[in-house]
Amino acid sequence: MEFDFKKLDVNLSDRSYPIYIGGNILHKADMWWPGTKAQKAFIVTDENTGDLYAERLQIILPIESIIYKVPAGEKSKSFTEYEEILEWMISHGLNRHSLVIALGGGVVGDLAGFVSATAMRGVKFIQIPTTLLSQVDSSVGGKTGINSKQGKNLIGAFYQPQVVVIDTTTLKTLPQREMKAGYAEIVKYGLLGNSRFFEWLESNGARVIAGEDDALIYAIETSCAMKAEIVRQDEFEETGLRALLNLGHTFAHALETYCKYDGRLLHGEAVGIGLVLASRLSARLEYISQEEAERVKAHLMSVDMMSEIKDISGIDATAEKLLELMRKDKKANSAGLVFVLLNKLGRAKLDNDVPEEKILEVLKESIA
Repeated sequence: MEFDFKKLDVNLSDRSYPIYIGGNILHKADMWWPGTKAQKAFIVTDENTGDLYAERLQIILPIESIIYKVPAGEKSKSFTEYEEILEWMISHGLNRHSLVIALGGGVVGDLAGFVSATAMRGVKFIQIPTTLLSQVDSSVGGKTGINSKQGKNLIGAFYQPQVVVIDTTTLKTLPQREMKAGYAEIVKYGLLGNSRFFEWLESNGARVIAGEDDALIYAIETSCAMKAEIVRQDEFEETGLRALLNLGHTFAHALETYCKYDGRLLHGEAVGIGLVLASRLSARLEYISQEEAERVKAHLMSVDMMSEIKDISGIDATAEKLLELMRKDKKANSAGLVFVLLNKLGRAKLDNDVPEEKILEVLKESIA
């Protein structure tokens, strides 16, 4: 049987690793399995993904493995789950040569990656993302972590995987809501650095969400290639380039924190709203035209995605409360909030001098 796949490289000197993208490649372990002295693998997954793929993965791995399942959802990115996984691994023979495999979406990848970064002062791990959002964003680049009661992703580490295995057939079982949530991150890449890609998405976004193979693989490959290049240039967010990947996220993280990760707002849904608000704020500051800002909202609406705060079920937030939460965002500094805004569709920049009255105007318009 022929396996058609794409291979990208994240070039980070001695921390470089490959990304494999294609259908049915999960079962081709001899292609992607990294060189390792590990004699045991610890598979961390969630209850949904684990039931579908964990035992299948065990069969094809060349070493012994055991499985740990966390509850599905953002609430698993917690100190409680972090501690329980670590204690489970230690009690089952964890050592410096052990291997961790993150099998699931962004929550599993972030959590298992942080466990890997801190267990025994660092053990190797593999990312096998099974949601569109994790395939195009969170599995690549080495950001790992958990949430604090004060906000999202405030506790974590930069820690690169050995390999990222993106099997697009795992998306066949993904609900449409999850596909749309992941699609928001794809749109982000077009807006922050590739206007032609955004134009392509305007014509082909529905095909990506529908899971049409050619459109889906092109969108994933383009997104991963963009992120890999940004990470190569600014792995630890020292120059400001990597921070551009947070387009829409200052708004998004405040919305998620306000909703307390209760299931009514997925991360990608919050990012979609955040992209609209960031483009609208860019227009208010006269960085882009109102017409350009409207294109962002129009595209998300064309694929039936949320685009305003008022679209969130049961939302009762005030602009002032959301602004208060935004001030706790990890991208804030002593000078105040830092926003990723648009110079034009396809080019983003950092701005740490945004008047708060402009932020409040944008929030109030989206709530009304």
